[in-house]
Amino acid sequence: MESRYNPAKNVFIDSIDIDDYIKLDSSLHAYDQLLHSIEKPLKMILVFGRPGTGKSILLNHLYQKQKYQKDIHYFETPMTNEKEFYQKLFKVITGEELPPHTQVNFSTLVEYCRTLRGKRDIIILLDEAQMYSKEMMERIRLLSDTRSIKFVVSLHKTENEDLIAKEHFQSRIWEVVELKNGNRSDIQNYIHKKLLKKNLFEIANVIQKSHIRLICKLTKGNYRETNKLLFTIFELYEYYDRNDPSKINHNRFSNKIIEMAALKLGYLHV
Repeated sequence: MESRYNPAKNVFIDSIDIDDYIKLDSSLHAYDQLLHSIEKPLKMILVFGRPGTGKSILLNHLYQKQKYQKDIHYFETPMTNEKEFYQKLFKVITGEELPPHTQVNFSTLVEYCRTLRGKRDIIILLDEAQMYSKEMMERIRLLSDTRSIKFVVSLHKTENEDLIAKEHFQSRIWEVVELKNGNRSDIQNYIHKKLLKKNLFEIANVIQKSHIRLICKLTKGNYRETNKLLFTIFELYEYYDRNDPSKINHNRFSNKIIEMAALKLGYLHV
């Protein structure tokens, strides 16, 4: 028989699937800000934040919501190979596959994009843009200068914030949407809404403010780290539920198990 904690564990598998998108005040604000930005005559827009703050799922949510209203395309996986990138871009622009063994002439591509100005407003969502080389970003800038393609660039923020200072971002970005770690209220809503979305009411009800306080302290409000911690917590619950049920109380959430999960993940040290 499946443990009652298995579905709860699976809720916190890290994913950018649109079904896993959780509406929080902060995420709704970021979505509205990004939607407003792409309506402006901007060439490049930056979605900026530390890993685990929800950049990828925001881009995916925007794409899924707008794909029938706008000429919008989501490049989820970075293509560090220029040929692969231009092949995908060629298909977006022309609606056709590039013939085998054919190279895209970049200058010709730029000239063709110029002919589309005023006829199409193509939006390209580039996730994990820190993976693109300086040379590729310079070519992306040249494509954005045609005013027929608008790029939304998702980029990791680092401790030193050095990436945002790179030359090819410094003078190219016209608007910034910054995502941050959640506060205590955000994390509480995030955890509860994820569980309630799967009808796990009993489990959601036993996670109290004191538990959220500890979870926030351990994860610093980062959504990816929160997913990892909750997944590990419910993995431990599942283990005890199957092997030693006397060690857990279904009606009370355990700080001890939270701490055990934190030790396992390296958030705490003995």
